[in-house]
Amino acid sequence: MLKRTPSLTEQAKLHIKQMILDDTFVDGRIPAETDLAIELGVSRTTIRDALSRLEGEGVVMRKQGAGTFINEVGLQIKSRLDEIWSYEAMLADHGYEASVHILDHVIRPAPKDVAEALDIATDTPTLEVKKLFLADGKPVILVYNHIPAHLLSGDYTDGDLQLPVYTFLWEFGRQQINHYLSEIVPVLATGDLAHHLAVQPNTPLISFHEVGYNDDNQPIIKSTSCFRDDLMRLRLIRRQIIK
Repeated sequence: MLKRTPSLTEQAKLHIKQMILDDTFVDGRIPAETDLAIELGVSRTTIRDALSRLEGEGVVMRKQGAGTFINEVGLQIKSRLDEIWSYEAMLADHGYEASVHILDHVIRPAPKDVAEALDIATDTPTLEVKKLFLADGKPVILVYNHIPAHLLSGDYTDGDLQLPVYTFLWEFGRQQINHYLSEIVPVLATGDLAHHLAVQPNTPLISFHEVGYNDDNQPIIKSTSCFRDDLMRLRLIRRQIIK
């Protein structure tokens, strides 16, 4: 039976998803909501909401008059693009052993593009961190993070900078990333990118250009992440919306 922690719906969703991954359900059919509610010790409404979330993620699909079924295609989605996750967790979900190296970190005045994105003056001291993520020892993601230094307090170490950035921001700034505004931008690997990602110059890469906002909708981090898509593919499910 599930314990009553803050989100029973999320617990139920994760539990059902794990049952799916463990091949618990015969012929890909999800049991009736009433049966799942009894098994997990929650209300039918909680199960209905959990299945709705799984449907939104593409993990299950509902057929009118037939029931709810596992969507095998949806199980290929390892990391949802509309969720905040750590790259370590994302790489682990793709079956890799993940590791991270801090290549450089420095506090200096914000470059113009960073200042504009974070709505700060160009002379505002900003922590710049360059991180390299590896998958089974192979470089796969190069990340540049920029955080206004005045948001941070306490003495942090290189080890602290290895933390997922949302954890670092909370522990050393009591800042919580509520959401990112992200752009997916194709880039060519030149200079730093080609060197650190161990690819040939001008190799096409995928990059995320992101600004993270706190609960007050204030920008607190600018991040650029560049991916080698030969080692990791990002997928999503697109649906037709009937209006």
